[in-house]
Amino acid sequence: MEIRLTEAQEQILAELLCRYPNLAPIKAQILTAYNILENCFASGGKLLVAGNGGSCADAEHIVGELMKGFVKPRHLPEELKARLTAEDPEGGAKLAKSLQGSLPAIALTGHTGLTTAFANDVNGDMGFAQQLFGYGVDGDVFLGISTSGNSENVDYAVTAARAKGIKVIGLTGRDGGRLGSRADAAVIVPETETFKIQELHLPIYHALCLMLEERFF
Repeated sequence: MEIRLTEAQEQILAELLCRYPNLAPIKAQILTAYNILENCFASGGKLLVAGNGGSCADAEHIVGELMKGFVKPRHLPEELKARLTAEDPEGGAKLAKSLQGSLPAIALTGHTGLTTAFANDVNGDMGFAQQLFGYGVDGDVFLGISTSGNSENVDYAVTAARAKGIKVIGLTGRDGGRLGSRADAAVIVPETETFKIQELHLPIYHALCLMLEERFF
């Protein structure tokens, strides 16, 4: 389902393209990725994110922007505040003031006990795929980040995601690689050097997170 952007969301995207005019040719790719993410969260799904090295850090960064307030306050519904306070008049009241609304997202990069056990017992390149298999359900989205588009562990995760009916977004560069050809939405930035690709990934996912926050909070 195609999403109609609000005026505020249009402004976020326009500002992104004004600050980074070299991203203008991939505006449609960014919008396609946004549509998939909005539909996912609107239907109660979650986002699973993975990458290696700098892209691993980006995966954790994205989850941080989605799971708590980014630039807007995300106050809890009054009904939930009341239930927290009723459960514990002191601690619950503190939680009611402090907790923030979340868009459910999990970085597959930080579970070292699981991933090292799987690497030792089975195959380290399949660690993300194992987590996709365990966490992922129909309606979720997998965001794979790979500057080359050819990271083997990300590619295995794409296979697991597609086999389970999970939509795939690829954030990549160069010619897109295998990730660019297999993703439902491939955001392929117009750079070839790794660090330059990563420098463009950050403003793109920040814009996506801002647009999602505007939509849901």
